[in-house]
Amino acid sequence: MKVTVVGAGAVGATCADNIARAALCQELVLLDIKEGLAEGKAQDMMQTAALLGFDTRITGSTADYAKTAGSDVVVITSGIPRKPGMTREELIGTNAGIVKGVCENILKYSPDTIIIVISNPMDTMTYLALQSTGLPKHRIIGMGGTLDSSRFKYQLSQHLGCSPADLNAVVIGGHGDTTMIPLIRMATWNSVPVTQLLSVDQQKQIVADTMVGGATLTKLIGTSAWYAPGAAGAALVKSILRDEKKLFTCCVSLDGEYGQKDICLGVPVTIGRKGWEKIIDIKLDNEEQAMFSKSAEAVRSMNEVLKTL
Repeated sequence: MKVTVVGAGAVGATCADNIARAALCQELVLLDIKEGLAEGKAQDMMQTAALLGFDTRITGSTADYAKTAGSDVVVITSGIPRKPGMTREELIGTNAGIVKGVCENILKYSPDTIIIVISNPMDTMTYLALQSTGLPKHRIIGMGGTLDSSRFKYQLSQHLGCSPADLNAVVIGGHGDTTMIPLIRMATWNSVPVTQLLSVDQQKQIVADTMVGGATLTKLIGTSAWYAPGAAGAALVKSILRDEKKLFTCCVSLDGEYGQKDICLGVPVTIGRKGWEKIIDIKLDNEEQAMFSKSAEAVRSMNEVLKTL
């Protein structure tokens, strides 16, 4: 198996590191446009192999897409990161051109690959990847909801005093501070509804803190987060290459599901060797459905900006 991670910045390098440590593939290519960056980080990671006990062969490349040939999965992290005060939406102009160019170059050498999009604004970049490549929709996956759901579990665990791994909780909708929808009504702690264990005020606080999870970290560290986004990308790669059929919230193309068409938005899907394989139709109540529709409107409005670029 072969995986390419495009973008050797903090998110891309962390994603690659997680993939290598888990020995998910035989060959891993890290690619970047900055001279020497991918090569240096690849060499640094390879120097941990004897210490960590993995056999994945990691190579770096400065914009030489020929080295990515035959990739089973490609993770796109390229683009400028958020700075304090910036929204994900403000990145669209620059990152749209980057993501489109990456997709075109990748498909020259790996026409059968599955693409995972991490670049922001993630929902619109996923839609752009789908529209510009013409690939079957199951082979284009946006990572956002996977990360948001993990952040949701973290916030819940802080209030419940429990392990995040014991929680089932999902965030649907857009990957934005105002568009994501943490479904706290459906969240459980080992099958026990968390709404039975938390006050209404606690529930509201958890939802609010989850929605600004990315912005909170950007303010604290001065740039976009990387450990959790990188790990989320690697988790999707793992489920694909090992055909795990695990359930994740991912940004995928909707064709009538949840009442939406011609849009990529976060919903629960199973992830396996063919990419995303099945959308799980959660029965939303009226309030949740209204929020989902509002989220879709916001993302669709952002997608319209692509036409002006």
